[in-house]
Amino acid sequence: MEVLKTCLLRRNAGVAACFWRSKAVPKSLIRRISTTSPRNSVMPAWVIDKYGKNEVLRFTENMMLPVINYPNEVIIKVHAASVNPIDVNMRSGYGATALNMKRDPLHIGTRGEEFPLTLGRDVSGVVMECGLDVKYFKPGDKVWAAVPPWKQGTLSEFVVVSGNEVSFKPKSLTHTQAASLPYVALTAWSAINKVGGLNDKNCIGKRVLILGASGGVGTFAIQIMKAWGAHVTAVCSQDASELVKKLGADDVVDYKSGSVEEQLKSLRPFDFILDNVGGSTEKWALNFLKKWSGATYVTLVTPFLLNMDRLGIADGMLQTGVTMGTKALKHFWQGVHYRWAFFMASGLYLDEISELVDAGKIQPVIEQTFPFSKVPEAFLKVERGHARGKTVINVI
Repeated sequence: MEVLKTCLLRRNAGVAACFWRSKAVPKSLIRRISTTSPRNSVMPAWVIDKYGKNEVLRFTENMMLPVINYPNEVIIKVHAASVNPIDVNMRSGYGATALNMKRDPLHIGTRGEEFPLTLGRDVSGVVMECGLDVKYFKPGDKVWAAVPPWKQGTLSEFVVVSGNEVSFKPKSLTHTQAASLPYVALTAWSAINKVGGLNDKNCIGKRVLILGASGGVGTFAIQIMKAWGAHVTAVCSQDASELVKKLGADDVVDYKSGSVEEQLKSLRPFDFILDNVGGSTEKWALNFLKKWSGATYVTLVTPFLLNMDRLGIADGMLQTGVTMGTKALKHFWQGVHYRWAFFMASGLYLDEISELVDAGKIQPVIEQTFPFSKVPEAFLKVERGHARGKTVINVI
């Protein structure tokens, strides 16, 4: 009943937001749809003013505070955030063509441009203000969320998000722990559940292979698959084997000890493969799926945004469609399913993940934490790769 209530409230908020967006929003009304009094007008944040390497990151104490422009929005005071590989890629301009098309001029830049741009996708914090249509949350609630990449990010004192992207923080986690999970958890959930079709009822006994198992998405994927009763084989380096075994992996393949392809030949075929690595893995990974049994390969490494950066919106989308269709058809005739998956922001999915966390079935995996003053060092840490979980920023 509670989940149904949540769904209906968020759905109503979404409808209201769509209606509101269809009309011009007079500046005089922007503050009036907030439920609390105005605050100061600026805040500290880490921003970029252009794309490039790590030196483009700039700390400012004069970033404009986010305001509620639509009645389904919530402003969160950020207690902790994290840095994901997508943040490092976006710093360098990855996906800018497509993301700029999605960006809302009311929330980005004074002229509707993308700069100054705040990175960071995860947030754990406290609700400060709510739009008039937000019924499920109130100021003072402890929440977590993952912010879509076309919105201003979370490496700041406050962030504005849609109410249907927010969930109550797991009671068993601190803000630091909670900030490590939303983006990678929702990315894995999208790949495994929404695209791969696996859940707690049909996953028991399934043989699952996770490529790139020691990173943020991989460590969450191991745990959710084990919680659902699957047999999990994790591919990572030898120094991460203890970590992935602790998380529940049944078999571990060390990619540094020789060809992964050769090592997998000694194992039985798989029902599902989650690929966090991409590149040459596509050339051989699908050969290890069970043929003609509904087995599925899902990759999170796709050319979707790169195609649009390189070719423009129209030609990029056309090339992406051709590539996806060609690969899916080719592998279908070989007896397996080929799929792409992407991050999906969803408070409802975070509700389900929160229940698993509080039930002790999912635990955060944090490799290193940084203070807010050390955000550039955190970016360099993530940029070096070879993650063993997440890199978290304590904002306060």
